[in-house]
Amino acid sequence: MTDERRPALPSPGGPLPGRAGLSRGGAAATASRLLRPGAVLLLTVSAVSYVAAVDPNEAGHYPTCPFLALTGFQCPGCGSMRTIHALARGHVQEAFGLNVLTMAMLPLLAFFWLRWARACALDRPVRTKVAHPALIWLLFGTVVAFWVVRNLPFGSFLAA
Repeated sequence: MTDERRPALPSPGGPLPGRAGLSRGGAAATASRLLRPGAVLLLTVSAVSYVAAVDPNEAGHYPTCPFLALTGFQCPGCGSMRTIHALARGHVQEAFGLNVLTMAMLPLLAFFWLRWARACALDRPVRTKVAHPALIWLLFGTVVAFWVVRNLPFGSFLAA
């Protein structure tokens, strides 16, 4: 009997031995895997650039929020476009005053995009479970509480 020593097979989705950082196929394959995250980034940069150039504070440039138009109350997203406009212009304090929830969500969205892009670059499976259900319910409750409080008289400081 011969003693054959075979290299261990890589785990599914894991990096191949001997390749630092890249898992399968080299730079071309990594670039191919980053097409979707790159497209989302390009779309985001394009949308932010458009909102930065076309002022949402001027009437007639964008449609009115349907919830605001129908009920007279602000939805959780009211002021988000003006917030993005202010951020793109470098007015961070003004952006916080327009929609603090949007400002709080931007780092969270950036985190999830980075996590997705990294998983694609390393050819790892993207987690389908975003977070523990309790955290998702907490986020949902925060959005609903923000929605209600910003429309009450004592929460007018949250109104856009």
